[in-house]
Amino acid sequence: MSTKSYKDTVFLPKTSFSMRADLTNKEPRIIEEWRKQDLDKKLQNRFKDAPRYTQHDGPPYANGHLHLGHALNKILKDVIFRSRSMMGYNVHYIHGWDCHGLPIEWKIEESYLKKKKNKDEVPVLEFRQECREFAQKWVDVQTAELQRLGVTGDWDNSYRTMTFEAEGQIIDEMSKFLLDGSLYKGAKPVMWSVVEKTSLAEAEVEYMDHKSPSLYIAFPVKSSDNADLTDARAVIWTTTAWTIPCNRALAYNADINYTLIEVDTFKEGSTLRAGLKLVVAEDLLEAFAADSDVESYHVLKTIPGSSLSGTICRHPLNEIGFDYDVPMLAGDFVSTEQGTGLVHMAPSHGEDDFHLCRKHGIDAIRTMDDGGVYTDLIPVFNGQHIFKVTQPVIQALSDAGNLAGAKEITHSYPHSWRSRKPIIFRVVPQWFISMQTTELRDKALQAVEDVRWIPEVSKNRIQAMVGSRPDWNISRQRAWGVPIAIFAHKDTEQPLRDPKIVARIVEAVKKDGADIWYTGDPRRFLEPEYNPEDYIAVTDILDVWFESGCTHAFVVENTPTLNWPVDLYLEGSDQHRGWFQSSLLEACGTRGKAPFKSVLTHGFIVDKNGRKMSKSLGNNISLDDAMKKYGAEIVRLWIVGSNYFEDIRISDEILKHTSDAYRRIRNTMRFLLGSLDGFDSATETVEYKDLPELEKWVLHGLTRMQGLVTKANKTLNYQELFSELHNFCAMELSAFYFDIRKDSLYCDAPTDLKRRACRTVLSHIFEALTRWYAPALCFTMEEAWKTRHGDDAESIHLQQFPEISDLWYNPEVFTKWEEIRGYRRVITGAIELKREQKEIGSSLQAKPVIYASNRAASILENLDIPEIAITSEAILTEGVEAEDAYHLADVAGIAVTIEKAEGEKCERCWKILPEVGSNTAHPTLCNRCSDVVG
Repeated sequence: MSTKSYKDTVFLPKTSFSMRADLTNKEPRIIEEWRKQDLDKKLQNRFKDAPRYTQHDGPPYANGHLHLGHALNKILKDVIFRSRSMMGYNVHYIHGWDCHGLPIEWKIEESYLKKKKNKDEVPVLEFRQECREFAQKWVDVQTAELQRLGVTGDWDNSYRTMTFEAEGQIIDEMSKFLLDGSLYKGAKPVMWSVVEKTSLAEAEVEYMDHKSPSLYIAFPVKSSDNADLTDARAVIWTTTAWTIPCNRALAYNADINYTLIEVDTFKEGSTLRAGLKLVVAEDLLEAFAADSDVESYHVLKTIPGSSLSGTICRHPLNEIGFDYDVPMLAGDFVSTEQGTGLVHMAPSHGEDDFHLCRKHGIDAIRTMDDGGVYTDLIPVFNGQHIFKVTQPVIQALSDAGNLAGAKEITHSYPHSWRSRKPIIFRVVPQWFISMQTTELRDKALQAVEDVRWIPEVSKNRIQAMVGSRPDWNISRQRAWGVPIAIFAHKDTEQPLRDPKIVARIVEAVKKDGADIWYTGDPRRFLEPEYNPEDYIAVTDILDVWFESGCTHAFVVENTPTLNWPVDLYLEGSDQHRGWFQSSLLEACGTRGKAPFKSVLTHGFIVDKNGRKMSKSLGNNISLDDAMKKYGAEIVRLWIVGSNYFEDIRISDEILKHTSDAYRRIRNTMRFLLGSLDGFDSATETVEYKDLPELEKWVLHGLTRMQGLVTKANKTLNYQELFSELHNFCAMELSAFYFDIRKDSLYCDAPTDLKRRACRTVLSHIFEALTRWYAPALCFTMEEAWKTRHGDDAESIHLQQFPEISDLWYNPEVFTKWEEIRGYRRVITGAIELKREQKEIGSSLQAKPVIYASNRAASILENLDIPEIAITSEAILTEGVEAEDAYHLADVAGIAVTIEKAEGEKCERCWKILPEVGSNTAHPTLCNRCSDVVG
């Protein structure tokens, strides 16, 4: 028995790259190192003379901490930025923030409410300053949070819509629409928040479940050319009781057939009397009867909708002050989808209502103030809030004998996404940009055709939205934002369209900020050309979507290192009605084409069941919690490994699964680093022609991965790439190549060709994988890179993607070794079965007997089968297999039985071989190990 230890003669991997990631502690240290190196600045200056790649940042609101949705968006942008940099492009990325508008103003108002402070009593400049300070605070917070995510960019020059230069440029952009005649003032129905006292853009509205009264209301016929309607009542259906006091007409469809019924009995509790004649659409009669107070009825007559022409009704509250005629008007928009086929018209509160009534000379009056309180033009309910009159209105209708049914329903209803309160439609004088005056719609639709939409289906959505959208309402009745800095004539209300006046305003705002619009004498802008007494300064502010739609002008066009139009806009799918559309319309209106060449749309974050995350459902995962538990790297890997073109699911289980995948990647890097310890490329490198086939198979795999890298950066779909990279690391490298070559790496002599070839290929693998993974796993690959090349080495993020030699493309070797992998599965399957049966322990105790077909034998005969199968010996036979041989249905031409290896165990490599003991100098070693230690 030898007492000599050969442990120190085994070349085990050595590396300081630990298996334990410890991301939450390491990541901040790496970020600090990047700061010291000024890595962001180096990235900007890396390829100054190279072709540019410009992606423009859509500005998030500066009003709170980042959430997972922000992380999804910003990390995707960062991965693209880093990838393009490593492709050799000049990439200069400028982050930005929306700093104006309701989301920020609302936060200040909420703080006032807590202090029982009235916003309207605060001087406007003081209020605006509070908003400015609030926005800047969150810009600073979000900047730090983005950097913690590993996101890079030109932080010193990040843009904010509230800088003086930006405010001036926004006014300049708005003025281009003023000067070309497409900006006008008009009274149209807009979405209005009575809580926030302002109009809202579609992108500021979300649909939520809401409880409303479902009312059937009878309008008595006063006169009609159709004698059948004498003493009849036209029935409408509504869920907005507050609009009934605003009613001025009824609408019908001339192409719909209506039914005149006589009610025999009403349900108990109804205030209506039997014998009443009612008019409803024929197709909706049964649904109406089932849903209303009608119990039994009989049909008197079916009448065409055209016969309702000229009919005049009374208001259902005629007896208490609403004593005016309610004409019935033909409208194509009336349908039989729901209700009664008759629609009540409140021209001050509906799109169709407004246009139909205006066509017939019925004005939209000022029914309420900005806060939703009825004006004196509304009888009975004047001075009351519209959302507090539901029951009084219902009671009044019941008392008047015109309530044909009432119950409560829950339905989807528009709410302000900020206050989460119901909104209304309201006709208010607003400033609009026409979609027709300068053919803006046509220009935008053509631009949609010229842009690349990712995924392609998203093109249909933006096309439909632009094609059907109304004129662009750009005015808001708030205090914090860029003012619509124009003058309107006191008598005509027409805007002053003079380039000289515009230039003065823009220059002043760029110098002193938009606050100057609220201070001083307007004479400084108007004189000497105009009499200030003839004009009033508009005090509305610009829609924040118009502001953000202008960012391409004051960020991209004003930065010499950026291209216009930019290569990419990337945001969530909600931005088809938000930033994508506002940028498209603004640029098409002022420059005739889109400000972007391509647009990528990603989905939203949902829970594991596909539900929107919320605190009330208890399924919410905060970004902060995910970061503290897993680190930024896991969040980054989860994002690039997901199909982000659709909604992305997240849960603790999903993040744990991502952590497992990360560990396999990290284990691959650790093995590479450990196995490359002391590698000297000058003396160890083996030329491609001298490499064993197995190494050539690996290098061919690198060419395949390079193709996926190229494809991913072309399609901007990284899911397939990172899925295949993970499989390459876990299956092709760790489970196959590394497994086979461990024996050579650990036990062969340093000068051995096979060991040198393996280390040569491992070096190529390391250089490729660290670069390919660096855009996504920015922290881990930096750590791995510095571990190999030293702390003083230039950052991995300043490298380029590897150049993969054309020589490495070897499909014949690839095909052959894919077959060998199949054969190996049969061998290892047979060994595993014996291990389960406790007949052997380690695979080195096995001697597989391989029964191969002619083809399989011809492939295997010249290979070191024990090395490939991780056994000590192997026997290859050609022909008939043993009865108990193991085989796999999907691998043809091979079956295996397992015998025990014969001989003694080599103390150094652990193989069981007959030759162990034959060397007198090293009696416990095999011949190979004896030569190495000798």
